[in-house]
Amino acid sequence: MYIIGQEEINALARVIESRKLFKINDGAREVENFEKEIKAFMKTDYALLMTSGFAAIQSALIGLGIGPGDEVIVPGYTYIATAIAVTAVGAIPVICEVDETLTIDAEDMEKKVSKATKAVIPVHIQGFPSDMDKICAVAKKHGFAVVEDACQSVGGEYKGRKLGAIGDAGTYSFNYFKVITSGEGGALFTNNRQLYERALIFHDSSAIAFFGSQLDGVNEPQFCGTEYRVSEFHGAILREQLKRLDPIIAGLRSSRRRLIEAIAHKMEIAPSHDTCGDCGTTVALRFGSEKEARAFSARFGGGTLPIDTGKHVYTNWTPVMEKRGALHPLMDPFKMEANKNLNHNYTRDMCPKTLDLLSRTVYIGTAPDWSDETVENLAKRIIG
Repeated sequence: MYIIGQEEINALARVIESRKLFKINDGAREVENFEKEIKAFMKTDYALLMTSGFAAIQSALIGLGIGPGDEVIVPGYTYIATAIAVTAVGAIPVICEVDETLTIDAEDMEKKVSKATKAVIPVHIQGFPSDMDKICAVAKKHGFAVVEDACQSVGGEYKGRKLGAIGDAGTYSFNYFKVITSGEGGALFTNNRQLYERALIFHDSSAIAFFGSQLDGVNEPQFCGTEYRVSEFHGAILREQLKRLDPIIAGLRSSRRRLIEAIAHKMEIAPSHDTCGDCGTTVALRFGSEKEARAFSARFGGGTLPIDTGKHVYTNWTPVMEKRGALHPLMDPFKMEANKNLNHNYTRDMCPKTLDLLSRTVYIGTAPDWSDETVENLAKRIIG
């Protein structure tokens, strides 16, 4: 979270005073209007607001008809929720390397393609854009879908298009640690009508046919799903947060650019697939070895080595690595007959390039309101 204040307080008060807290109402319709505003921002045909980025990824996979017998390729560096969304639909996550930008390695991704591959989930981690041209080309060549995990890159771009609006579906997260926030929350974006209808039914199957006219024009038959519905509080806060998004991203990019300009002559900066589209939340410094990276971090008195970020690294995805995809064995994708011969031969050293890059990188977080003096002082500390 970067900026929140009186506008959000006023929005919450507006909902409370209206006494129309449920998302289907004849009042301000905060959730409905946020969905209209965010899809206009993303330039997609459809948007669904729900409880989390995980919920959005799972809903996208359901919308694509993915389940037992299917593989979904995910990078070895992403929050565990990306992989768990795959197991949640009964499919198998196939883990591949990241490239020098710390986003999915398109070449290794293609090596992991099999006849069971139904989708790939490129993750724009830390606001770093994935190589969407290559990823989409490989997906088209082999006939599988692209579901963007843009949960850490709200407002970011790749060659002028919003991250999350390029693949068959895209997802955002609005939890407390994201660029804009409602404490918790997520969104799904797509131009695919069938995917949208299925995700609509899945994400709120217990209420979708009971409240309002949500199924008007929907041709997909109803099926049993889950309940990822949000309240009007989420919609109201996010409508105000969305107004802040462009200035926040502009500020972050400015801070990142000025800091890099001040240190690039002394420090190696990790490459990017689109420097201008990068959200600007993070400056990634690259070192020759983990020893050098840790020595810098100790001297600098801060920074984060991504290898240390727990469940963002595949080796720490305990339930996935130990193949416990569900509590009940008959619901566990790793025990399903349909998945018996799929690629879930996980080992801790299966992505050596990823582990090496994560251990030799140090993140320096930025803020959208850095003064030139702040940048100058920070640059001096980094250079040492």
